[in-house]
Amino acid sequence: MSKIDTLRRHGLFDARVPRYTSYPPANHFREAVGQRHQQEWLQSVAKGTDVSLYIHIPFCKKLCWFCACRTQGSRVVAPVDAYVAVLRHEISAVRSKLPAGVRMSRLHLGGGTPTILQPETMAELLREVFDAFATAPDFEFSVEVDPTDAATPLLQTLMDFGLTRASIGVQDFSREVQDAIGRHQTLAQTRDAVGFLRECGLRNLDLDVLYGLPHQTLESFSKTLGHVLDLVPDRLAIYGYAHVPWMSKRQVMIKHDDLPDTFTRLALSERADEVISARGYLPVGIDHFAKPTDSIARAAQEGRLHRNFQGYTDDPSPVLLGFGASAISRFPQGFSQNAPATLAYEQRIEAGGFAGHKGFEMREQDLLMAHMIEDLMCRFAFNEKALNEAYPDHSAFIHSTAVALMQQFSDVFHISSTGLQLRHDAYPLVRLIAGFIDSRSGTELVAQSYAI
Repeated sequence: MSKIDTLRRHGLFDARVPRYTSYPPANHFREAVGQRHQQEWLQSVAKGTDVSLYIHIPFCKKLCWFCACRTQGSRVVAPVDAYVAVLRHEISAVRSKLPAGVRMSRLHLGGGTPTILQPETMAELLREVFDAFATAPDFEFSVEVDPTDAATPLLQTLMDFGLTRASIGVQDFSREVQDAIGRHQTLAQTRDAVGFLRECGLRNLDLDVLYGLPHQTLESFSKTLGHVLDLVPDRLAIYGYAHVPWMSKRQVMIKHDDLPDTFTRLALSERADEVISARGYLPVGIDHFAKPTDSIARAAQEGRLHRNFQGYTDDPSPVLLGFGASAISRFPQGFSQNAPATLAYEQRIEAGGFAGHKGFEMREQDLLMAHMIEDLMCRFAFNEKALNEAYPDHSAFIHSTAVALMQQFSDVFHISSTGLQLRHDAYPLVRLIAGFIDSRSGTELVAQSYAI
């Protein structure tokens, strides 16, 4: 049976499953888990813990039609500056609940468009962060950079505060594709931003590309990949575009008939794998690539890879603190998400310093499911031996899950010394398989995105 036949037989081309950047997916968060849980979990963080910080900037000067992120347009600085003032209040309030000795291992600014901030506003925000949190020895500071509005003074400000990694969304350099997705970003703009950052001493560069966009062809996509690789990134993320206009209203601007069919999507994904691997990059998980010397490539090879809301990471921290509207925090006890609407978020912070709106309290069964799914997403494995050692009270469920996987997916798994290992040519099925495991927990799956 051919690879296409195998993928079709398992329903890949018709599947709608979560991306599993968390377990459970955020659509299962509940309003019953709110500010009280958020503050209790903050106070329970152990002294000396290294934590990660994510700061969400939901503003963009222009809303791209393909994007499904929580963002809002703003062409003036006043609402952005006011939002940052509220962010600073939240950072101070959260830090007051944490014990002494907590250090920051990662700081990531995402959006939206973090580089929409004025240099002085960015400096005020970063001073608040670095005054509140000492940095751990392996500290990494990353920012999502939009080359179309990232002015040189702003980039210089980021470098002055120790920026170690920039993440730039390319999507596609084809003018026809850019017209169809409402995002215009030239190769020259991207080169200029990359060149400035490299000249300033930036050590790490990430580039993001999308496949499955309207009017995208193997030829046009190959050209984009060539331009991207010529920029010599340290990491690349090759995401599949998810057309979900029922979730992201702006996507109605993209015509469904202009999208490549599912078989072309798979061909585009495979072309990326071929072209990028030929340049010496190593595959990481289902949609990342990295230079062999990059920390995420080493983590993948050593079995230390993790998955969070930004994708794949080598960050070992058990605590992720999310700041800003819709930002999600992760604790050993569960997840807490801030109010998603900017106004509601600001009102909650101004009222008491905390914006926890909903979340999910993890039971041991949920922790087990999260462990299973992360192993699949990061290592393409169901490690029955390790799962039994970590969750001895659930050995019967673990074994029954392994049996069910072999019954449902016997042609794509092989038995290893520790459990089950997914065949390389079946990696595109991994999210579908994770969804199958999820369904055994009694969790209802909600359609979120394409499976490939």
